[in-house]
Amino acid sequence: MTGRLGDAWRYCIGAGRFDLALRRDYQDSLALLQREIGFRYVRQHGLFSDGMGVHRPYDHGGARHVLHAFTYVDQVIDAYLELGIRPFVELGFTPPGLASGDQTVFWWRGNVTPPSSRTEWAALVRATVTHLVDRYGIDEVRRWPIEVWNEPDLDVFWQHADQDAYHELYEATALAVKDVDAGLQVGGPALSPGADDGWLPRFAEFVTARDVPVDFVSRHGYTSGTAQHVPFGVHQTLAPAATLLTQFGAPRRQLAGTPLAGLPVHITEFNSSYRPDNPVHDTAFHAAYLAPVVAAGGDLVDSFSYWTFSDVFEENGIPVSLFHGGFGLLTHRQIRKPTFHLYAFLARMGDEVLARGEDHLVTRDGDGRVTVLAWAPVDHTGLAAPVTGHRVRLSVPVGPPGTGTAYVARSSVSEEAGNVWAAWRDMGSPRSPRPRQLDALREAAEPARRHHTVPVAAGLACLDLTLAAHEVTLVEVTAVHDETPPWWDEDRLLGAGGP
Repeated sequence: MTGRLGDAWRYCIGAGRFDLALRRDYQDSLALLQREIGFRYVRQHGLFSDGMGVHRPYDHGGARHVLHAFTYVDQVIDAYLELGIRPFVELGFTPPGLASGDQTVFWWRGNVTPPSSRTEWAALVRATVTHLVDRYGIDEVRRWPIEVWNEPDLDVFWQHADQDAYHELYEATALAVKDVDAGLQVGGPALSPGADDGWLPRFAEFVTARDVPVDFVSRHGYTSGTAQHVPFGVHQTLAPAATLLTQFGAPRRQLAGTPLAGLPVHITEFNSSYRPDNPVHDTAFHAAYLAPVVAAGGDLVDSFSYWTFSDVFEENGIPVSLFHGGFGLLTHRQIRKPTFHLYAFLARMGDEVLARGEDHLVTRDGDGRVTVLAWAPVDHTGLAAPVTGHRVRLSVPVGPPGTGTAYVARSSVSEEAGNVWAAWRDMGSPRSPRPRQLDALREAAEPARRHHTVPVAAGLACLDLTLAAHEVTLVEVTAVHDETPPWWDEDRLLGAGGP
């Protein structure tokens, strides 16, 4: 099998609300993420919420006026562009001064009621987009997808989950965006995994009937069941990871035969649990559980955005402990979780796909280096002991046809290696680790690394990988060009056996 891996897996990454991006811990985490993985876009809630101060109504001369201020918006986006990442702009939630009601979501109280004035909402959108174009240039901002709202099919995110009201919001927003420039990208509806099968076709029918612009469609993917609450956390059942791939494929199935059928599809959030306080996010299990999804998701959609890159995130309030089940690939203070390494491994792979399987992905880069991502099977029910000793046997092409040797470098995370959550538990789960404990945790978060050589025959190297419990491993194979001088004798390393 051949083909291209593409970059759908790192097209976008999720983040905490917009004003959290002003914090040092957030920016340090994003800088590390970009150095080691390199995402293209970042998406987050809260652009129009109080913490960003964009919508500023005031009275003057006996009349109501609105000032649109972008002091914090500029700081955030400037920092993003300096780090080589662009905003995937989510327009929401309703500014308190424009809200029609007082229903809010999250600890930070994002208002989820429709705007009290469609005209004033459109003016807010138009002013925001115009400012972005003026500051960053039209060619740049045309590259930024602009998404309208978040999960309007859920009444927790959109009052009464009123689809007709959402259609009105989408129309006003999309037209305001296009008023600024017809080449800007606008889309939605950012549906939850539980959206009924008719939501997206009804959206397609609406925008088609009214000739409302839409440049992409979006939805989300999660596999967890009902929250089983404990103090400061939850436990949840999980569906098989393949359920995420089914969810990824849903928009194109639902839009088949509609005018929206050929549009790009973005999964603008996905994870196992939809809760930011589920310990499963911190585990080695989680990396192995998501590995087949991250390896194959690009076959189904144009992007799928892991939710989120950092535990700097406050939907349920301020975290009470370093490890608290947060969504992040990184904890506070930039400690790498096993799922971070899943992404970092994929970032080191080539883009030419040589083979795929239910437990592996094989690629090659332009220099001929072959990379294998392999993962152990998991039991999503938690009822069986983790699988140990899982074997993956492969023959991979190395260099030109012929004989010789290949250098094999292997990096792994598992229950025993790179499992920083287990190390933290062994420490006694310190809520605020001291500096030496943080150093120890960072060391524990490093993957296990080993190397050896294998023979090459007829241009092929045979790999026999045995995987530990919940292991995800990256194997890099390169042909050896031996430059050992002819006088070198390993047996004389300590001076014995001389003439």
